[in-house]
Amino acid sequence: MSANTTKPEEKGFFEKVKETIEEFWDGTKEKAEDIKDAAEDKFEDVKKAVTAKKATAAKKVTTAKRVVANKAADATTQAKAAVKTVKAKADAKVTAANAKAKDETAKAKKAVAEVKAKADTKVKAVTTKAKADVANAKKTVAAKATKAKNTATKRKATAAH
Repeated sequence: MSANTTKPEEKGFFEKVKETIEEFWDGTKEKAEDIKDAAEDKFEDVKKAVTAKKATAAKKVTTAKRVVANKAADATTQAKAAVKTVKAKADAKVTAANAKAKDETAKAKKAVAEVKAKADTKVKAVTTKAKADVANAKKTVAAKATKAKNTATKRKATAAH
């Protein structure tokens, strides 16, 4: 009899368990690779979505920065305009005050000049009157002196005769 039999060889219990474990292992390996591929795809999709949202958020932030900068520039411009307006009003008031002060000074100088002119006129009038009075007094004194001299001469002459 030969050692070769025509019947299929029966496998033992452990060999069957080993084959079953190998089948599970291969199935698990394939499933793990499928899950890995799906996870990579999902990761790429999420990455693209996050990148798009980041870009949108960056655009929104940039837009907000621009809006804030524009508002700040507008506020600065308005403040500068207000300062210019206030300065112009202040300059106008200062100019008006200076003009009024010059006008008042001119009026005061004119009044002083008028008072001085009146005083000079009165001084001249008083001086003229005083000179006239002195001249009259001198004439009167001279006339009286002449009369007294004449009277004294007449008395001497009468006394000498």
